[in-house]
Amino acid sequence: MYKCRTPKNKAELAQYYQLRWQSLRKPWQQPVGSEKDDLEVQSYHRVIVDDMDNIVGVGRLHKSGQEHAHIRYMAISEGLRGHGLGKLLISELERIAAQAGVKTIELNARSNALGFYQSLGYVNKGYSHTLYGDVSHDKMIKNILPADRHLSQVADDLQQIWHQTIPLSKAMNINICYFDQEILRTNCEPNFNKNLHNTMFAGSIYTLATLTGWAWVYFALQAQSQQADIVLAEGNIRYIAPLGGIAHAQTSLKLVTGSVAPLFDGKNARFNIDVEVCCGDKVVALFTGSYVAMAKRS
Repeated sequence: MYKCRTPKNKAELAQYYQLRWQSLRKPWQQPVGSEKDDLEVQSYHRVIVDDMDNIVGVGRLHKSGQEHAHIRYMAISEGLRGHGLGKLLISELERIAAQAGVKTIELNARSNALGFYQSLGYVNKGYSHTLYGDVSHDKMIKNILPADRHLSQVADDLQQIWHQTIPLSKAMNINICYFDQEILRTNCEPNFNKNLHNTMFAGSIYTLATLTGWAWVYFALQAQSQQADIVLAEGNIRYIAPLGGIAHAQTSLKLVTGSVAPLFDGKNARFNIDVEVCCGDKVVALFTGSYVAMAKRS
């Protein structure tokens, strides 16, 4: 049985890059290191492992915009090609993209892989480039459906509230990109939120994290048909690394304590919510917020 997942540790990440090099660079006499680029720390990396946790497939997704992403460095171990592993890998990368708010995925396919990608719904847009003077690539694009199409109306309502009452949220174009009752993800427009170092403003990171926690409380109220004013009582953030790519923020059931139950008795409901601000797979900031849903007084 094969599984697709994130590399667990540095040793697996080294194996991930080794397979990349062996499949995509070594046959053209390229040196070790040529299998990497400047976007590695901004990307989502996935491996396919067998029952013994041997890495037999690799692929990468990186966002190039709020709603646009690229797949690169797809490779399957020789001898296992044609067994559905490539399809498994693409499916996982598309799932990640959809949950990150991506609407369009682009990739450059070698001529011998065009049929494979077309069978998965990618449209050939014609010649892209030739690698090492020998390997021709075509540009291919696929439109991605939202991860949860039932979310759109609720998310639109919340975004409208934000944009009408918090001007900064509109300027940042903060969007709800995924929510399934267990995980919530948001994103924002990257270019507006860059500083002179081409990394994300600390204030923008804080705002994105704050509103992600706020959104969790909002959805909790909606689920119980409760109305309350949501306020941030206290917020703290730890910046771990510069955010040079495209950000998303996320929280989940395991990062939240509190419920709307006190509202049924006319009391305020309190939530403690941790929010991770991420760039690709990497968590670059951790926010902890205490929120209060203030009961409506009749």
